[in-house]
Amino acid sequence: MPDSVGSDIAPIGPSRMAPKNQANPVEREFTVQERGQFQLVLRRFLQHRLAVASLILLIVIVLLAYVGGWLWKYGPEDITPDNSEAPSLAHPFGTDAVGKDMLAQVLRGTQISLQISVLVAIFSTVVGTIWGAVAGYYRGWIDTVLMRIADLVLTLPLLAVAAVLGHNAGGSWWLIAVVIAGLYWAYVSRVARGVVLSLREKEFIEAARALGAGDGRIIFRHLVPNALGSVIVNATILVSIGILLETALSFLGFGVRPPDTSLGLLVSSAQTAVDTRPWLFYFPGLFIILIALTINFIGDGLRDAFDPQQTKVRA
Repeated sequence: MPDSVGSDIAPIGPSRMAPKNQANPVEREFTVQERGQFQLVLRRFLQHRLAVASLILLIVIVLLAYVGGWLWKYGPEDITPDNSEAPSLAHPFGTDAVGKDMLAQVLRGTQISLQISVLVAIFSTVVGTIWGAVAGYYRGWIDTVLMRIADLVLTLPLLAVAAVLGHNAGGSWWLIAVVIAGLYWAYVSRVARGVVLSLREKEFIEAARALGAGDGRIIFRHLVPNALGSVIVNATILVSIGILLETALSFLGFGVRPPDTSLGLLVSSAQTAVDTRPWLFYFPGLFIILIALTINFIGDGLRDAFDPQQTKVRA
């Protein structure tokens, strides 16, 4: 009887025990990976479907303007025997009254308009961010003087002043970009000042002062980098503003001038042919709308991604 009971009990030995090098699922260590700020911002931006689609469309437009213009068989100044031809396989955007291919002209105009708008965004962002950061950090009379100058710029009638200065610029695209940027940096300065005012009393700024950091290091190594979220969002908006204001100036005859061209100049040149040759007006106008809309949607996505209430989390 003892033998029969003993035969029903499985022997316990090394062959039935778990290997020493095999981790127990219950005792496995749970690790948490910390996401950096850039990873978090990128993840949030990618979750904004409209912003991602707009970014893809904007990249396509940029590639079409620079690469497509180089590959296309016609140049913006080439004159073909096809005068005032409607859109076709040979001329997808049609031709104008003298036989110039509209696709080549639109691509060239897109290049100039993009260059102007990007230069406006860069110049305005750099000047406005430094101006606002210095004013917000020092406060007192320095803040008063700097921001009253910015307020003075904000009170100027932008389109009128830009038209006068753009007329004196001689139609050079980069001078027109400098003129527009010189009128819009004040908007960025107010945004940067507001962010810096909220950051200058934080603990990490006090720690930097206690460690002997100078004012310049605190401004450019601590305050400005932490204000980049709001600044980048405003920079994208400035790209859209730049291309729209350039279009308005060129439409009024105070912007880019022949022999160069821009989207605004193409729209201005075709305003008398809307009824007879609408392709001369609608194709450059369509590119203006697409660029402005895509940049605005990208700005919305960046605004959501740089949510100040969600700076750094674990996931």
